[in-house]
Amino acid sequence: MEMIISLISGAVGGTVAGGAMQRLNQGPVVNALAGIVGGGLGGQILSLLGLGGAIAGGASGGFDLGAVAGQIASGGVGGAVVLSIVGVVRNALGR
Repeated sequence: MEMIISLISGAVGGTVAGGAMQRLNQGPVVNALAGIVGGGLGGQILSLLGLGGAIAGGASGGFDLGAVAGQIASGGVGGAVVLSIVGVVRNALGR
């Protein structure tokens, strides 16, 4: 569940970052794909650091809204960061 949240929020983050930073905009498809990669990486990095992966509330079956918000934030930021890197590299290579 948390990976899906990270991937979707990464795609949204990459698309929003591409719209906000016209110089790094690579088109809607590349923006979304870079965002998906960044969202997945961001979610995995936070899980490795122990800051993610707590959506299910254990045996009680609860739902941790804070964990979901963290996954959304990490996915969106990760998507924007990877899109920025892709944009800089592609612009340096002359697209």
